[in-house]
Amino acid sequence: MMRLCLTTILAFGWARAGQTKKPLLNVTADGFPSGHGTPEGVASDAMRSLINRDEKLFRDSCIRLYGGGNGPAAYATFLRDTVANIRAEAARKVPSPGGPRSIAKVYAARHLTMNGPASYGYATYDFQDIMFVDIELNLYDGGHSLMRNLVIKDRDGKWYVHPAPEASPLLCYGLNDEKPSTLDLADVYELRKQ
Repeated sequence: MMRLCLTTILAFGWARAGQTKKPLLNVTADGFPSGHGTPEGVASDAMRSLINRDEKLFRDSCIRLYGGGNGPAAYATFLRDTVANIRAEAARKVPSPGGPRSIAKVYAARHLTMNGPASYGYATYDFQDIMFVDIELNLYDGGHSLMRNLVIKDRDGKWYVHPAPEASPLLCYGLNDEKPSTLDLADVYELRKQ
């Protein structure tokens, strides 16, 4: 009887040890993550920068200039144009009807199906990881928009959004061919409001 009881206790302990606990993810008042610590956090911040017309948050969320050839110049132009658009939108008394009003849903980050972009990023730019995050936005006109964000973990260990991945086609090869995300943040993380 004692042997059966001990076996049961050990088996129960091993079964519990085999369960994986979801990592804790702090979320802001809007229920979504923030910051450079996770791909979902920085992607959410990039979307908040457009919603709140916050050019500083936009610049802080974006990956540094990198690479050679025409890529850095095209990317720098995109960044300047986007900041100009954020300023113009901030100056409007009434937001553009098709503009983003709020974040509706943030999906869990995923790796690209193709290994090529990540390998290229590691070898060429010293990137540590490359993923993407789908975010659904509510628009001022009542509609919705799904934004796909390429996110990069840079050599400093922080995550950044690449808002113009087409500036480096080898880095985003296959991005737009990925199936829509279905895995919610709550399926991957234990969410906690700060």
